[in-house]
Amino acid sequence: MALGKDPLDALEIPDGTTVEEHDLVTDGDVVVGGQSTVEFGVRGRNVLAGERVTFGGDIEAEGDCRLDVWCDVAGNVLVGEDAYLGERVHIGGRLMVSGDLDIGDDVDIEEGFEANGWIVIRNPVPTLVFYFVVLSQLLRLGENDAADELAEALSGDSEDDPLVIPRGSTVSDDAWQASTPAVVGDGCRLHGNIRAERLEVGEDNNIFGSLRARGDISIAEGTRIHGDVTTRDGTVTIADGAQILGDVSCSALELHDGAEVDGTIRAQGDVRLIRSNASRDAE
Repeated sequence: MALGKDPLDALEIPDGTTVEEHDLVTDGDVVVGGQSTVEFGVRGRNVLAGERVTFGGDIEAEGDCRLDVWCDVAGNVLVGEDAYLGERVHIGGRLMVSGDLDIGDDVDIEEGFEANGWIVIRNPVPTLVFYFVVLSQLLRLGENDAADELAEALSGDSEDDPLVIPRGSTVSDDAWQASTPAVVGDGCRLHGNIRAERLEVGEDNNIFGSLRARGDISIAEGTRIHGDVTTRDGTVTIADGAQILGDVSCSALELHDGAEVDGTIRAQGDVRLIRSNASRDAE
C-alpha cells in the first residue's frame, strides 16, 4: 500500500489480478471503500470492506474477513481465519469461519453459519474505517514512520500489493468506475470498461473493454486493449508492443514505434511518433 497519501485515493489493481467467470481474484488483500458496489465475487488474502458495500457473489478470504455495517453479500462467505461483521450485515448464503467470529446486532445470514473458534455477539469496531482514519491523521500530521508501521500491520506478512477500490466506486463486468486515478499492474486479465480521473496501465495486460479518463492515459508494453481509449483533456501514451483494438481520442498522443492502433486516431493537439533505439540502430 503506497504511503504519503490517503490509502483509498486511487483504484489500484495489483499484478496478476484476474476476472474468472464471476469472481475477482487476487493474491493479496482486497480493500473496498464504503458505499461501493462490487458485482463480482471476491477471492483474496484478507477481505476488508467499509460501510454499505455490496458484493454480487461469494467472498473467499484465506485470512480474515471484515465487513462493516450494512454490507450485503449475495452469496457465501468462506473465511480461512477470523471474521468480523458489523451490525445489519446481510449474507445471502452461508458463513463458514475457520477461526473466531465477532458479529454485531441484526446480522442476517440466510443459510446459517459455522465457526470453529469463539463466537462473540456484539458490535465490533469497524476495523477498516478505524485503521484508515488513524492512518490518514498520521499522514496529515507528517508522522510518516508511525504511518509506515500501521500500514505494515494492516497488510500483515503479505508481499503482494492489495487490490484497493475507493469509496463510492462500481466494479462490474460492464465497468470499473471510480472518481479517482486508477493504476493497473502487470499481467492482469480484466473484463469491463475502466473509467477514472487518469489511468496508468502496466505491461502484458489483457483488458476486454475501453479506457476513458479525464486526464492522461498511459499504456505499457505488451498490453492489449479490446476497445477505445479516450481522454478529454489529457495525453495518451502507447508504448512499443501495446495494441489498441479500437479508436484513440485525446488532446495529445505519444505513439511509440511498434505500438498498434487498429481504429481511428483523433488528437486535438500534438501527435509524437517515438522511435525505439532498435529502429535507430537499424538505420
